[in-house]
Amino acid sequence: MSDGPADRKHGAATWIFVGLLVGAAAGIACNAWVGPADPDLRWFATRVAAKAGELFLRLLFMIVVPVVFTSLALGVAGIAGGRGLGRVGAKTIGWFVLTTAFAATLGIVAVDLFRPGDAVTPEVKAALLEASKAEAAKRIEQAAASGGFSIDLLLSIVPRNPVKAAADTDLLGLIFFALLFGIAAGKLPEEKRRPLVGVLEALYEISTRIIGWAMKLAPIGVAGLVFEKSALFGGSLFSALGAYLAVALGALAIQQFVVLGGLAWLFAKVPPTVLFRKSRALMATAFSTSSSNATLPTTLATAQNEFKVPADLAGFVLPLGATLNMNGTALFEGVVVLFLAQVSGLELTLSTQVLVVVLSVLTAIGAAGVPGGSLPLIVTVMQQVEIPPEMLALVLGVDRLVDMARTVPNVTGDLVGALVVARSEGRLPP
Repeated sequence: MSDGPADRKHGAATWIFVGLLVGAAAGIACNAWVGPADPDLRWFATRVAAKAGELFLRLLFMIVVPVVFTSLALGVAGIAGGRGLGRVGAKTIGWFVLTTAFAATLGIVAVDLFRPGDAVTPEVKAALLEASKAEAAKRIEQAAASGGFSIDLLLSIVPRNPVKAAADTDLLGLIFFALLFGIAAGKLPEEKRRPLVGVLEALYEISTRIIGWAMKLAPIGVAGLVFEKSALFGGSLFSALGAYLAVALGALAIQQFVVLGGLAWLFAKVPPTVLFRKSRALMATAFSTSSSNATLPTTLATAQNEFKVPADLAGFVLPLGATLNMNGTALFEGVVVLFLAQVSGLELTLSTQVLVVVLSVLTAIGAAGVPGGSLPLIVTVMQQVEIPPEMLALVLGVDRLVDMARTVPNVTGDLVGALVVARSEGRLPP
């Protein structure tokens, strides 16, 4: 008989996957038997199941700011104290940029090969544009307000008020402040640094304890979130965009299981079977929440508890990854832009497709790690390659499903990055 910590962790991961499967199966069954228009089903999905999921999400988002600040400040202070920050930082950023660029390229190649835009008839196009024109207008307005990827976005990384950045969940600004705070803390004399580090470690431990309590609700929250979406999705929408969904989800699956699994094996010496078995809870949380930010506490716990990544490296790499490393988002942007170009009858040249890859990487960095956070930035990419922005309405109806799927390689890519950096530093156990 075994009931140690490792067994309890694996049991928790199993229950989260059970919740995901039960929610999906129940939602699909209800959608098929009574239909998404049934008022009782809609009431239960939106007022009961969704609220259980919302409670779980709120608990996770509540703890994101203290986890990001304490883990990153402690990680940087530890690395800066050993004078390895520049080396580790260069490895981390370089790895994130390369894998994100590869993901965007994979998405574009998949659309070029299978041409899902050719399957959309003029009648389907007109119906989809009419159904989602209000939502598309909202996203276009958000894109205009954000200004896209520009010098202003770079300047906004430096917060005028770090407390306000934390209150607004502006993770780019919070990360910048935490980096400077950690570097300065690492340079303090030992007698002054020790009590500060002790306080930060205590705050981090408190945060992880609250995360543990929140994760006890994970099976119910995950089941509620997935049930709502699967119960209310209409089958006709899936059939109308079947080719697009097949290419988008297929490319995301290749990025997740072939590319990231292969990179973990090649550069971190972690076999794909071990990687995916030990990150079950991480993948289930990412899929159900559609948020890299909400999944960050689980990512940190998985890296340190399951793979024994040192706390300072995990605390440095993973918060950066949750904001800067968006493999799935960049791939999705490439797929959407090329798909909408095909539907519009535009044939993008090779040089324009290279531009799409570059813009997908840059805008993925600026995408908010929350559900639907990349949509306004996709509008910016579309405008750069002269695709009418209102065409975004074609894919909005099924975006939630693709959003759930693309969050999984986002967070798995963060975990693989931490494993690779730790292995390169000689700090990952066999």
